[in-house]
This record gives sequence, C-alpha cells and structure tokens, in this order.
Amino acid sequence: MEHLLRLEELGFFILTIYLFSLLPFPWWVYPLLLIIPDISILGYMINAVTGSYIYNFIHHRGIALILYIGGVLLVSPYLALAGLILFAHSSMDRFFGYGLKHPSGFKDTHLGTIGENQENAEE
Repeated sequence: MEHLLRLEELGFFILTIYLFSLLPFPWWVYPLLLIIPDISILGYMINAVTGSYIYNFIHHRGIALILYIGGVLLVSPYLALAGLILFAHSSMDRFFGYGLKHPSGFKDTHLGTIGENQENAEE
C-alpha cells in the first residue's frame, strides 16, 4: 500500500510540473520556490502544538487548491503559482514520507512516525 501511495504522490507532483508549464514564469522559479513552504517549520520554535498547526495549514492540499483555482478564476498567475507550489511541495513531502504533523511532535505524522520505516528496514 505504501508504494501505491508514493506512486500517487509522484503523479500529483508530475501534474504540478505540467500545470506550472502553463503559467507565465521561467522554469527556474519552480525549484526555487519549491522549498519555501518549509519555512512553516519555524512554528516549532514556539512549541509543538503551534508548530503543527502552522505546518499543517501550509501543507494542507485544500489551501493549495483554493489558491490555485482562485488564481485561475481570477486570472492571477501569482495566486495560481502560490497554490501550485504549495500542492507540489505537499506531494513531494508525502512522497518522501513526511505527512501532516500531530501536535505531539514533529516526527509524529498522519503517515506514521518519521524514521520508523527506515529503522524497521535495517533490522
């Protein structure tokens, strides 16, 4: 099942590359902006609960879709770009096993505990 979910995330990520090609931005913008959503991790400097809320808000696909669709409907390429980057980043994170965070700590995600699969694979 895990491989199927990763394949789905890869498909979403590839879709964002195609959708980006429809926007009026140079290609170098895509990889440059792709890591920007991880700034939301700074919320963990306050505490785990606040960090998880901020991180999850930025990494929520619903927010990404609202921004992208809003950008398309309002003919605002910058708004569409913001939504597309958030969606692409979330797909990339989930492909690598990083999910939405539980308030109990950064490593506790909706996909499981970060690092748990790697530790079990080594045993």
